[in-house]
Amino acid sequence: MTLKAVIRSMRLRTLPLSTAGIVLGIMLACAEHRVPWYVILLTVLTTISLQILSNMSNELGDWLSGVDGKGREGPKYGIEGGGLTEDEMRSCIRIMVLVCCILGLGMIRASFRTILCIESESLVVLGAAAIWAAMHYTLGNKPYGYRGLGDIFVFIFFGLVPVAGGFFVCSHMIDYSTLLPGAAIGLFSVGVLNVNNIRDMKSDEGTRVTVPLKLGEHRARIYHTILITGGWILMIVYTILFTDGWMPFLFCLTLPLYTKHLIGVWKRSGRELDPMLPMLVISTFIFSLLAGAGYILQ
Repeated sequence: MTLKAVIRSMRLRTLPLSTAGIVLGIMLACAEHRVPWYVILLTVLTTISLQILSNMSNELGDWLSGVDGKGREGPKYGIEGGGLTEDEMRSCIRIMVLVCCILGLGMIRASFRTILCIESESLVVLGAAAIWAAMHYTLGNKPYGYRGLGDIFVFIFFGLVPVAGGFFVCSHMIDYSTLLPGAAIGLFSVGVLNVNNIRDMKSDEGTRVTVPLKLGEHRARIYHTILITGGWILMIVYTILFTDGWMPFLFCLTLPLYTKHLIGVWKRSGRELDPMLPMLVISTFIFSLLAGAGYILQ
């Protein structure tokens, strides 16, 4: 096992997307409440640890199932690159599960001062579900990522849960209006998965079921356009209904990035789509930062 291989398997370039939702949820809470810095730190670290667990579990699952074969269009990580064995990856996954549990319980304890209350216990259950979802996208007897269900889980655990859940952890309040920005970030996150799956259609065929394989490449691009457009509509509706002034519309500064991304998705295929993935990831992260900053400054 080499440190370089472990870092490759962490897929650090995915972290801006995984933190976009939680950052927005935290900033929405900070706009209305005083939130201790250590609660913010533990919340972000818990999110990052879950993403790393997901990345490592997905890599092992794809390797064991044979999805990461010679025809794969994407980059090579720890196992496929030869730096990690299957057993070493399993050990890394066990360590990350432990890290997720420690950070998650620490976050709950720091926010609510106890684990023994209904709010904390509800978050423990939600955290357990997040760990299960992170591990079983491609791992297990019936991985949901191979049955075309990845879009649903990404929408929930990259959008609704981090935004609404992050707001709840930091504010101790349930605000159903946060489901709108949560759904927006969820749609953008599904968009990242969709571009990845469009790129890998040839190598995925016969090994798994994805939405682009069900729809076909042209309709998958239409679906992608709906995802991005839908996210923008939800965010604009939320901003109009629940905020005042022009500052909350700061996220509109990212519109050129999303426009360029959509044009690229329609014009490119296969490995040519690679640049469109980080473009959407970074755009979504900046979108979240600007939206959160606008709500705080209004």
